[in-house]
Amino acid sequence: MEKFVPYEKMSKKARKKLDAAKRRDWNGLNPVTRVAEQKQKYSRKIKHPEREEI
Repeated sequence: MEKFVPYEKMSKKARKKLDAAKRRDWNGLNPVTRVAEQKQKYSRKIKHPEREEI
């Protein structure tokens, strides 16, 4: 059984190992090569062209 050591008192290597274990996994995907699609911020088209402005 390992002795409990507070996070602040752990060595730098031990903290790095613990943090890496807590981090989520990308399941083989490289996040750098992933590009999000560019979404249009707003539409310039008239929403209801058949409706007359009063």
